[in-house]
Amino acid sequence: MAVTDQTHWRDSARTARFFMIDARAAFPLIFFLLYIHWWTFIVATVTMIFFGLLERYGFTLPVFWRWLRSFLAGPHRASREWWRT
Repeated sequence: MAVTDQTHWRDSARTARFFMIDARAAFPLIFFLLYIHWWTFIVATVTMIFFGLLERYGFTLPVFWRWLRSFLAGPHRASREWWRT
């Protein structure tokens, strides 16, 4: 791979994209193209919308899962370890 004036080391942290779609959402899209049915179309569309909303609100997938886990756990934390009851 040749290094040009357009490439820079900062580009290595960018999200992989399949045209305008997040690359993680491209797997269900490829699955839909291989197995064309209504339910695969719906799964692919919902996945692309989900990743689009994540990007809109500035989340990455690992950050979103951490936020969701923290949200579901609630504001209270245990004051001692669970194995010392």
